[in-house]
Amino acid sequence: MKKLSMILTAVLLTGLLTACGSKSEATETSGTSPETVPAVSETEAFLVPENPNADPNADVDLTTLSSTMVYSQVADMMYTPEKYDGKIIKASGLFSVYHDDMQDKNYYAILIQDATACCAQGIEFVWKGEHAYPEDYPEIGSEITVMGTFGTYEEDGATYTQLLDADVTVNE
Repeated sequence: MKKLSMILTAVLLTGLLTACGSKSEATETSGTSPETVPAVSETEAFLVPENPNADPNADVDLTTLSSTMVYSQVADMMYTPEKYDGKIIKASGLFSVYHDDMQDKNYYAILIQDATACCAQGIEFVWKGEHAYPEDYPEIGSEITVMGTFGTYEEDGATYTQLLDADVTVNE
């Protein structure tokens, strides 16, 4: 019993002595300093890490992520669009169309579902070139891949995101 008490006391004292050091002492003993740690901007911290299977032409390739990660990444794009402005985004999902009767205008989007397919986030896209709806567009619900330049615009007091000059392919 006395031996156990001595061991516990030694562990406790060791913990107390090492936990009470200052930040500069910890830096000196670890061999790293704030100057040797590479700086990462806030924008870079939230972008998807490099993936060897990612399209080299895309800044953010959502097609290589798991359904949970892609949904999280798209949510970040919607909540903090300024971080992605001007970046080339590649995504796969379901083709969707919304018709605004007030403006008599169609909005085309790719719907990206979460892991359980109960929730979806849409990213509007503007297809590069001249295309007539519905003749040139895929069927609603078709699996497509879109790659375009991320941007925002304001309409009726709201800010929306979209992929401009997008390339669209139907997945088979």
